[in-house]
Amino acid sequence: MTGRTDTGSRIIRASPQAIYDAFIDPKIQARWLPPEGMTAKFDVFEPWPGGRYRMTLTFTGAHAMAGKTSTDADTVEGRLVELVPGERVVQTAGFESDDPAYAGTMTMTWTLQAVPEGTEVTITARDVPSGISAEDHARGLASTLANLADFLE
Repeated sequence: MTGRTDTGSRIIRASPQAIYDAFIDPKIQARWLPPEGMTAKFDVFEPWPGGRYRMTLTFTGAHAMAGKTSTDADTVEGRLVELVPGERVVQTAGFESDDPAYAGTMTMTWTLQAVPEGTEVTITARDVPSGISAEDHARGLASTLANLADFLE
């Protein structure tokens, strides 16, 4: 574990409940979660506290050789630790990879705070694997938040 924490935040013109609902439906989440240059598919998604998920992110276009699990894909497995409707989602995420730079379990907390303009969505990622650069992670978090805004606004 690196102990590194990365964060991203954005105000989205939607209610906290609408954002929460978009998170706990795997078909909807697969549409907005992948950062630019990726697609997502859930193999398992159990939307309850303690439920597990398994997702494959596939790189496309210019990003097609950037995978951690295989040449063009990242497979992530984790648990939904805490689900508080309209307020917070806490999940763990571990990459399937032979590269020790991606080993370990990252914990991501999605906090939803109502503001006059909509909802401030803040992602806090703790214990980010050292193989993920802070710059790449910041771009990925910002891209995911932009996708969520585009999907809901």
